[in-house]
Amino acid sequence: MKPNNLAFRTNLQAFTWVGLPLVAIGGWFFPVMGFLLFGCMVGAVGLSFFRGRNWCDWMCPRGAFLDLALGRLSRNVQIPKFFKHEFVRAFMVMLIFTVIGIQFYFSWGNIEAMGMALVRVLTITTVVAILLGWGIHPRTWCRICPMGTVAHWIARSKNKLHASNKCVSCGLCAKACPMQLNPSAIGTGDSFDYSDCLKCSSCISSCPKKALSFESNDKEKSCRVAA
Repeated sequence: MKPNNLAFRTNLQAFTWVGLPLVAIGGWFFPVMGFLLFGCMVGAVGLSFFRGRNWCDWMCPRGAFLDLALGRLSRNVQIPKFFKHEFVRAFMVMLIFTVIGIQFYFSWGNIEAMGMALVRVLTITTVVAILLGWGIHPRTWCRICPMGTVAHWIARSKNKLHASNKCVSCGLCAKACPMQLNPSAIGTGDSFDYSDCLKCSSCISSCPKKALSFESNDKEKSCRVAA
């Protein structure tokens, strides 16, 4: 994706978001559609080994839907630290997989019942995601999404974002980030959570100094740390 072309990202999301209602609604009539969730699970985890949480940017139907549908409707306030706590995220991973596992256990061999179990989980979590997105911030659910969390654990050092000494800490990148990260904190005493970066390039496009990049520049990087 071109760093300065966020319209391209939005256009891609316009195609992928339809996968959410397709399964969340269509799955109630055709339960086997629920197994499509495994495709998202494999995609999110598989891509995280190479590009971090990039799947969550526009390839995830729910992520795309939350951006497009709630971008202007959301209160867009700061996501509480509660949703960023590792314990909470680990609990959500165990909860969702336990719920799916129990339902699979009691319906094993019945393909439609197993598919419906996945549809129910998708529907309930989507309702929760919409409520959180409207009441707090569009991507609040993405902070506790089980597959996003697994990708977050894997992606701690994948395809890192870099800030050069051109950065003036204007804060525009933080405002543009869909995950409420602060790229201007890179190389300073503050922390920047690389593992939750979606690689969407919103921060890069918003930077008036062109100080951000996913390509490392060791010389400029050293200057910024020294500053």
